[in-house]
Amino acid sequence: MSQQNLFTIEYKLHGAPKKLTVRAARMSTEDAWQWAGCDAGATPIPKPGKPPLKLFSRPMAEKYGITDVQWR
Repeated sequence: MSQQNLFTIEYKLHGAPKKLTVRAARMSTEDAWQWAGCDAGATPIPKPGKPPLKLFSRPMAEKYGITDVQWR
């Protein structure tokens, strides 16, 4: 069984602060941008155990108004 951790992702959507919590085995900056895009409704939520259909990059997220993504 893989170990799952809780990660908090904070970002801004059109200047408004947003926060979400994700349970995952690992987290990276790229993953945080992907989850911020999912939370903002700009990309679909991936199915458990399967990679997303298309990775949501920082430049793509910024087009939707997502900025200042940080995670811990």
